[in-house]
Amino acid sequence: MYAYMIGRVAELKEDLLVLEVGSIGYNIRIPGSVAGLLPPVGEEVKIYTYTSVREDAIQLFGFLTKDDLEIYRQLIAVSGIGPKGGLALLSVMSADELRMAVLAQDAKAIARAPGIGGKTAQRIILELKDKVSLQDALAQTADAGTAAAAAAGSQARNEAVEALVALGYAASDALRAVKAVEREDMDVEALLKAALRNL
Repeated sequence: MYAYMIGRVAELKEDLLVLEVGSIGYNIRIPGSVAGLLPPVGEEVKIYTYTSVREDAIQLFGFLTKDDLEIYRQLIAVSGIGPKGGLALLSVMSADELRMAVLAQDAKAIARAPGIGGKTAQRIILELKDKVSLQDALAQTADAGTAAAAAAGSQARNEAVEALVALGYAASDALRAVKAVEREDMDVEALLKAALRNL
């Protein structure tokens, strides 16, 4: 229904944002992890939204990035995961952490979310493994002004992670190691050497 909203933060709780847009206050459910990233009350913010329509309720769910919204949509398409379950999962894991957990088949990490058991975590991995890729997990959000630099850095990061995976490291471990040492001026070889020292 709504792709996104730009408005003033009127009220903020752990899992609820009241966003004032054109003199109307919208109740928007948000992941717990997002509350700390939002500007203070009175400031303006852009929220990407998902509208859930049920027989007894219409609810808005909000995210700071398109990427978070996209992974949320994939998540709630998994059988047994509803809008609230998807929100609970993204409250304990970022979109990238979820992708890494799916790629590494780390059901324990996914099962840390309230209401998500071991079987549900396995189902999430099974249904999302073909929908997420290492490139998605490595994708770096960048504004238009730094897109070229980000693309170059992203290419070096991708190659370093792929090399570590080829050496037998788990994709999630490889990505964490590369991100921990990555700097803009590093080429693939420097990234690889620094990441190997951390592994």
